[in-house]
Amino acid sequence: MIRFECDYLEGACPEVLAALTQTNAQQTPGYGVDDHCRHAAELIAGQCACPGAAVHFLVGGTQANLIVIAAALRPYEGVLAADTGHIAVHETGAIEATGHKVLTLPATDGKLTAAQVRQAFDAHVTDATHEHTVRPGMVYISQPTELGTLYTHAELSALRAATAELGLWLYIDGARLAYALAADPQVDLPFLAAHCDAFTLGGTKCGALFGEALVLTQPARWPHFRYHIKQRGALLAKGRLLGVQFEALMSENRYIRLGAAANDMAQRMKAAFLAHGVPMLCDTPTNQIFPVLPDALLNKLSEQFSFAHWCKVDATHTAVRFCAGATTPQAYVDALIRCLQET
Repeated sequence: MIRFECDYLEGACPEVLAALTQTNAQQTPGYGVDDHCRHAAELIAGQCACPGAAVHFLVGGTQANLIVIAAALRPYEGVLAADTGHIAVHETGAIEATGHKVLTLPATDGKLTAAQVRQAFDAHVTDATHEHTVRPGMVYISQPTELGTLYTHAELSALRAATAELGLWLYIDGARLAYALAADPQVDLPFLAAHCDAFTLGGTKCGALFGEALVLTQPARWPHFRYHIKQRGALLAKGRLLGVQFEALMSENRYIRLGAAANDMAQRMKAAFLAHGVPMLCDTPTNQIFPVLPDALLNKLSEQFSFAHWCKVDATHTAVRFCAGATTPQAYVDALIRCLQET
């Protein structure tokens, strides 16, 4: 069985594994205060053109999301998110478990707009009973979105303007950021650092064994942040394992190159589906594609390939997700394309 249901099916890219092996016998301080974490943080802050940024390394995306949101918000505040957003649908109530409500808004192709944010905030503050309801305190988006789509330079600029005007935090979940950076060079790391309060560079889904790098662009606004990390069980004793991986990922433009290779494989799969007469649920330039399969083809492909069932489109068609990742073998993509051509 060849698997395409997500982008973390294999281990890590060879350079990350080599770095972990080469440093395995080193002795370093724990909890992320070692030279590898320090160097990786310097690489990330430098590539963000934000030398004053604080960079923290965490094990997983859900962990990063709940820590950032809980650290930023007051007890009576919630976070605005797309109804398809990861924190709303795929984190088992992790945000709500911190005491903060996810306030969902209807999304188009997985994206929120600045107008929606303004409308939601205005609806709250103009409600005569607003003190009896959860106050929006943050906007959460992901880049790419859960549907593999991208926020454009203009869309992110508008969201930043709206959140700054309304006094809301803007947090960008970058669990798949390598694929976004490779797909749209206009929205690069310096742009992101200048247009949000916090964002992550995903490692787990982008070539690392595990790990996320969290960038806080104005660390003075996040006092005692490591206390939050420790309290949530996220201060990894062998923290250098995260630093070593991100040193490798952020060197020689590897992070973006891995993203570009995966995007190319996904786009080749998309082209093969389209040539076979299979439409897409939405157009995506990144490493996730969402073909709408007739039942007969779905059943045929299921004999050799696994993929994620996304949603029923009608009685005889289902939208599914195929992912290519930073470590997906090219041969697997070629096998899928051959199967489509022969079916």
